[in-house]
This record gives sequence, structure tokens and C-alpha cells, in this order.
Amino acid sequence: MSNQNTAPGGFLGTVERIGNKLPDPAMLFVGLLFIVWILSWLLSYISFDVVDPRSGQPIQVINQLAGGPFTTFLTGLVTNFVTFGPVGTVLVAMLGIGVAEHSGFITTGIRALLNVTAKWLLTPMVILVGIVSHSAVDAGYVLVIPLGGVIFYAAGRHPLAGIAAAFAGVSGGFSANFVPSSLDPLLQELTQSGAQLLDPNIAVNTLNNYFFTTASSLLIIGLGWYITDRVVEPRLAGLEIDGDAEGLPEMHELQDNERKGLRWALIAMVGGLVILGLSIAFDWLPWRDAKGALASFSAPIMRSIVALIFFLFLLPGIVFGYASGNFKSSKDMIEGMTQAMHSMAYYLVIMFFIAQFVFAFGASNLGTLLALEGAELLKSLDRFPSVLIVGIVLLTGFVNLFVGSASGKWGLLAPIFVPMLMSLGISPDLTQAAYRVGDSSTNIITPLMPYFPLVVVYCQRYVKSTGIGTLAAMMLPYSLWFIVTWTAFLIIYYALGLPLGFQASYTYPAS
Repeated sequence: MSNQNTAPGGFLGTVERIGNKLPDPAMLFVGLLFIVWILSWLLSYISFDVVDPRSGQPIQVINQLAGGPFTTFLTGLVTNFVTFGPVGTVLVAMLGIGVAEHSGFITTGIRALLNVTAKWLLTPMVILVGIVSHSAVDAGYVLVIPLGGVIFYAAGRHPLAGIAAAFAGVSGGFSANFVPSSLDPLLQELTQSGAQLLDPNIAVNTLNNYFFTTASSLLIIGLGWYITDRVVEPRLAGLEIDGDAEGLPEMHELQDNERKGLRWALIAMVGGLVILGLSIAFDWLPWRDAKGALASFSAPIMRSIVALIFFLFLLPGIVFGYASGNFKSSKDMIEGMTQAMHSMAYYLVIMFFIAQFVFAFGASNLGTLLALEGAELLKSLDRFPSVLIVGIVLLTGFVNLFVGSASGKWGLLAPIFVPMLMSLGISPDLTQAAYRVGDSSTNIITPLMPYFPLVVVYCQRYVKSTGIGTLAAMMLPYSLWFIVTWTAFLIIYYALGLPLGFQASYTYPAS
């Protein structure tokens, strides 16, 4: 494949060419690990005045090359990998998905869906599903993004455009949702803790940004639709699909055995969902947390999402396989799981090195230092509240390139920004909304995000030469449009005085 096809001219072409000249993702993280070690050694001799709000002590960079930290790193080498969240999430979910894919359930279901969905509505449908998937924690990364490619491919469109649209909805629109998710109570707790530093009696509602995130979902769907169809897909027109398309759906009429298998598989899937719904409604199983909430991170239902995805696809996959005649014995089911694991081999190699980098980066306090130093710079804007709101968005988006955890960033920034803006008359609700905009917009362009290499693997299924640069250039238009337009949307929303959420206000004290 020529460079002309994979990296056309213009700014995005330059981004792609530079990005694809970077080392293999695995080696990139090896290099970053060495950089962390060296920086932690050099900066450990410097005393910083910035105070960590969690401990009340000045931040100190920990030398990762010192005896204690380095032996801790070596003794935890295996643990760092096997306990790294995205590894188990992806592999367990892929076991169930592998059975559903090998039996033909997924491809047949997509063909049936395409038969009743207008082609021009595929893009907003994929983005919408991606946004809703936030309610199931990380389900969108292992379900919606690869299915976006399959759906576009089956419809005769470029599959990488489908992956881009899904990625934009799942990750770029992470804080745009009209369905409450586990992110809401997580951020609320951190916001309330920050606010109580100034006002011990203040209470923040869990859905204090609900109306804003609901309106934002419409914005993200519209923006994502335009960018996919008008910017990204035309740019991909000359990119040859040279991957292994075996097993991907082709658009032809369903056969009788496929209709029979699909009918029984959907009955099994719906039956499973009904049983799950009843168990939640009538407390047959202890799905709720100690406070009776379903959407908190500690609720068993949220902690069981990966297991539920596994069974959600395993059960109908098995039913479809036997009902359609594609499965003859249990060996076929195991073969589906085995093939799914084969496709994850490269991902596992990358995850090993990412896990080591993430551990060293966190242990060194470099990410904490970066976030707090940026916050100190923004304090100089305290006379211009509206400009400060924009500054919070931009700082969060920048820090997000290096610190992927939403809770980790807000845990650092909330104790600084929330009380500071409260003293200027700005409510914790508005400050949190600004954080959410910045946190979402740059998720899709940083290779340091744990699921970014997984999306590269999804793309390589269709275009073998896909690299970090290809994906970054493909997602950069979404990121730029999202952060600029979404920030402007927040400012206009604020100026019009539209309700942010339940029991939310724009001012402190609430008027």
C-alpha cells in the first residue's frame, strides 16, 4: 500500500505520517517507561511548593530508580499486568463474544438490522449506541467499537469510518449521556468533597449535570454524524481494505436456518434480560449497594457488567449455533473462544508494557505534579470566572492526554477548583460540568488511554498498515470539534440559564 493512500496531504496527513513513524505501540510504552524513570530521578531532587490537596503535603516526585521503588516495580511486574483493568475486561468479554461471532449470531443479527435501518441513519445510530453504552462502564470498548466497523463494512461503507464513529460516541462523548451511569455518583462524591472544604454543610445531587449531559448527547450525535460523513469517511475513500475479511457479514437475504437460529437466539437473549430485570426489581439477588443504589461503582450490578456481557453473548451464541445447524458439538463453542483469544494476542503484548508504564507513572507522582502545576497556573485567572471555566476545560483536556482515569484527575482537581470557584460565586455543579467537557474531548487522541491500542487492533482487522498515527489522525477532527463546540455550548447554556441538572445551580450560594 502506498503512503499516498495511507497518509494523504494536509495537516491530518502530516499527523498520520508522523504518528505512523513512531515505534510499535509496545515499544513506544517501553520508551515512555524509561522516560518516566529518568524524569522521576531528575525531579526527585527538586522541592515543589504545590500542595497535594488529598494529603495536604507538598508534592514530591518519587525516584523510581531508587532501590525501594525499583524492587517494588520488579516484584509487581506480574501483578501489574494481571490486575490491569482493561486486560481482564476485554478477555472475559471476548470469550462470550467469540462464541456469538463463531456461531454466526452477530453477523446474522447485523444483517437483519441493516435490512430495516436506512443507510443514511447508520452513523447517528452507531454514535447513539456508543453514548448509551457508558451506562455499562467499559462495554462500549469491547462491543460497540468493533461492531461499528462490522456494520459499516456490511453496508458497503468504509469500516474504519464505522470504528471512528463508534469510538467518538463511546470515548469522545464519554460525558454526554441521557442515561445515568456509574460516572455520575463517582464525580458527585469528589465534587461534594471538594465543596465541603469551603462549606461543610453543602450537598451535591448525583444527577446535578443530568440535563446538560442529556442536551450534550444531542450535540455529540450531530457533530459526530457530520464529522464522520463529511470529513473522516471521504478521507478514507482511498484507503484500501486489505485485512482478513473472513467471517464478516455480506449483504444478502437471510437463509431459513439463519432466521430460525436468530429467532431462538433473540428469545434466549430477551429471556435472560427479563430474568435480570426481575432480579433487580424484586431484589432476588443483592444487585444494589449498601445504600440501595444500582449505578454506583460499588453496586454488585456494576461490578458484574463484564460477566453479564459474557453471558449476554454466550447464551444466544450457543442457541443460534445449534438452532441454525452451525454448531455440531461443544467443540465448536470452544473453537469460537479460542479464535477470539488468537485475535487478542497482539493486544496482550501491548497491555503488558502499558501496565508497567501506568504503574511507574502513578508511583512517581509525575501525573499528579502535572495536574497540580496546571491548576496553579489557572489560579491567575480567578478574576475572570467565565475565562476560568474555559481554562478548566482546556487544562482537563490536556491533562487527560497523560492521566486517563476520570476519577484520578477529578480527585486531584476538584479540591482545588471547586472551592476556588465557589469563592467567586460559581457553583460546584457548573465547575463539574466544565470538567466533564474537557475530560471527554481528548480521550480519543491519546495513545496513553488503555483502550487506544485495542482500537488500533480493531482497525488492523480491515487495514493491516493501521498504526497509532492512522487512528490519531482519524480521530483528531472529532477531538478538536468536540472541545471547541462543546465548550461554546457550555458557555451558551450557562448564559441562557438553562437547568444543569437536579437540584443544581450556577451560583454559590444557590439563588
